[in-house]
Amino acid sequence: MHLRLQLVFALLLTVTVQAEEPPMIPVGLDTYRMWERWPYQHIGQRAYMRSTYDRRGGNEGADASHFLYQLADDYNVSLDVAGPGVLYFARYNHWHGSPWHYNVDATDYVVQETSTANPNKPAENSVFMPGDAFPNPLTWTWSITKGADLMWVPIPFEKSFQMAYSRTHYGTGYYIYDKYVRGTKLSRPIRSWNEQMKPEQDVLDLINRVGSDLVPQPETREGRKLGITREAGTWSFSGGGTVGVERRTDKPQMLRALEFSVPKDKAIEFGRCKIRITWDDLPYSSVEAPIALFFGAGTLYNRDDREYLVKSFPMVVKFDQERVHLACYFPMPFLKSALIQLIGDGKSSVSDIQWSARFAPYKEPANQVGYFHATYQDHPHPEPGQDLVLLETRKTEGGGDWSGSLVGTSFIFTHQNDLGTLEGDPRFFFDDSLTPQAQGTGTEEWGGGGDYWGGRNMTLPFAGHPVGARKIEEAKCDEDKIHSAYRFLLADLMPFGKNALIRLEHGGENQSTQHYETVTYWYGLNSPSLVKTDTLQMGNEASEQLHRYDSPEATKPYEITSRYEWGIDNWKGKEIYPASTDIGRKTTGSSEFTMKLERKNLGVLLRRKLDYSFPNQKAEVYVAKVSHSGKSIIDSDWKLAGTWYLAGGNTCVYSNPKEELGATQHTVQTSNRRFRDDEFLIPGDLTEGRSEIRVKVKFTPMKIPLFPGQPLPELAWSEIRYDAYCFVMPKSKPVR
Repeated sequence: MHLRLQLVFALLLTVTVQAEEPPMIPVGLDTYRMWERWPYQHIGQRAYMRSTYDRRGGNEGADASHFLYQLADDYNVSLDVAGPGVLYFARYNHWHGSPWHYNVDATDYVVQETSTANPNKPAENSVFMPGDAFPNPLTWTWSITKGADLMWVPIPFEKSFQMAYSRTHYGTGYYIYDKYVRGTKLSRPIRSWNEQMKPEQDVLDLINRVGSDLVPQPETREGRKLGITREAGTWSFSGGGTVGVERRTDKPQMLRALEFSVPKDKAIEFGRCKIRITWDDLPYSSVEAPIALFFGAGTLYNRDDREYLVKSFPMVVKFDQERVHLACYFPMPFLKSALIQLIGDGKSSVSDIQWSARFAPYKEPANQVGYFHATYQDHPHPEPGQDLVLLETRKTEGGGDWSGSLVGTSFIFTHQNDLGTLEGDPRFFFDDSLTPQAQGTGTEEWGGGGDYWGGRNMTLPFAGHPVGARKIEEAKCDEDKIHSAYRFLLADLMPFGKNALIRLEHGGENQSTQHYETVTYWYGLNSPSLVKTDTLQMGNEASEQLHRYDSPEATKPYEITSRYEWGIDNWKGKEIYPASTDIGRKTTGSSEFTMKLERKNLGVLLRRKLDYSFPNQKAEVYVAKVSHSGKSIIDSDWKLAGTWYLAGGNTCVYSNPKEELGATQHTVQTSNRRFRDDEFLIPGDLTEGRSEIRVKVKFTPMKIPLFPGQPLPELAWSEIRYDAYCFVMPKSKPVR
């Protein structure tokens, strides 16, 4: 009997509680006030980053002023989205482009900053206006950031959002917005923004606390309420030694704060050592990175004796008279064990390392969160023409499918004070997409600056350039030639359900030879929340018949030879990204087809490969039950799923006058990149419990010329391939 009880108890230890439903997703300002939910799965949420990048793959105008279209000389559209959704972030180079138009659900609001009135004499200590709607610390302008206007105020929209620049000189920008599967459990409904909305004070107070202790201590009233416990100690190591602590528990917990401090004279040596964290006895460590870079700085050399090198929301590097203090507040859940280790660099000896870790109970199902990861990559010799790969989840920690969120990067972009590296664009690909779902305009823009920060340092809650001398001749030592930046994502985090490929261009055309080092922060569970269930390939007779494809007004299949937007085509005579050929159709009517699903789905992501030479492709999407009787589906059976809209095309309008107040230009540019992948979210109430659905896509032309007076191009709905991905609950593996 005793042996049987032991066996039952051992079996119970391997059982991991699994949720059948996804967790609630914080929306709007709740993303800040509920920051302890950073690790939670965001199933049914998709993030996109759009920008004014050079559509031809180069670095024209430092990726400035490439607009989707112009409605007027003072209305140059850089972002155009069909809702519902939320704009979470916008970045502009200085005040350029202001006044900006924020068109929310067909109501036009003018947003500007105080340099707008006289941009030839910009106002020091400028702010966004209207000030009540865009307060600090959710907004920052160039005088603090050393080059950029940054806006983190959430802007919800129910039907549409459009951003336009009034002025186009150096109109650089990138923007992050989210869309949600209809019916997804959100912390609050999405309601249209207006300029009378003022961000709540509790959120401003929270963000203003950066640099201080964000997690209650165990002995406080709040700490006792949250069940906070603490472990602490002192370590020393020499050479390549390893020290560490293992936290083992019979109930799931969350590491809420991890802190170290060392004497100031050992700061540089300590920063060169590594931190390693392994969760739940897994065969791979999820965190393994140089300590300085992990905590947001490329080095712990403090050239001008600042109090803070890093004063951000999740990471802090603070100096006092005697010691340097490092703190990490990323919440890190685990089920059974957390092994935290420090590893020497093989040369240095560091003593009197004071450490502490605070923990709280984790009471939710295991598959509602992901483990915290910090993936380090060393890039001593970047390959000409090829992006740096910061993270490829198909290959990391054993590979396979992962569901989770990208939550930040920390990176050294030069060891030799060469800031020319900063022209490189971030390009992020999620869940098999061959089009970057995130395409930026430059490395310093990603790090919250502009014009290379003028070489100066700055640190903000979610972006910063913490280290590096302004000029190489001013560098006091080799450590002072190291420049790094960080970018942390909270409200603007980027979910994925199958895989993530995080890439960074090194230099404006992938030509830099500088030594990069990168850390990518992400939450991930080694199980998918997006499962591919079907593919319809146009021009493939068997595939079209299998999916009962019907499009009476569609053209016959035709070949298209082109490229995706992946960077430059050629480098010094060598082709980097060759063109490829595919087969597609175009229509000005409707297309119907059947797609197979995972019956136990939470909604569907329908991805389309298309020919982007047809601009502003828009359609109404309907869904119906599949009729197996052979009878036609009647109109009353079709349910509207929403509007599928992709603004712009591979032809854009470039306007970048040399003068601040120069007249708007109308330069037409067409790239050779016609292939694009685009997504549409089908609500769960139209897909749940169904193994198949019938989809109807009804083209609705958008008659928008590239600029007033320009002839309309050919308008059509392009379809090369459709892929169906089902949102599902991931599975957390049992822990023994």
